[in-house]
Amino acid sequence: MNIIYVLIPLAILLVCLAIGVFFWAVRNNQFDDLERHGQSILFDDDLPAARQSNKTAEQITADTPESNVKVSTTHPSDHE
Repeated sequence: MNIIYVLIPLAILLVCLAIGVFFWAVRNNQFDDLERHGQSILFDDDLPAARQSNKTAEQITADTPESNVKVSTTHPSDHE
């Protein structure tokens, strides 16, 4: 029975915390546009950015000097 003296204030504290978080979200306009993010995956707006990032990766590898690339032509068993 003594545990109820701990659980009731803890429950009241959690409810107050949840109400505070809800009012913070309303005050910071978290619920203003609920449809945009759900529909944004239907459009291919991010494809040019993905293609641009691939070009950037290709340019980086193309701009790498040959002297910095070390290719081993020997097999580890050749050293025995």
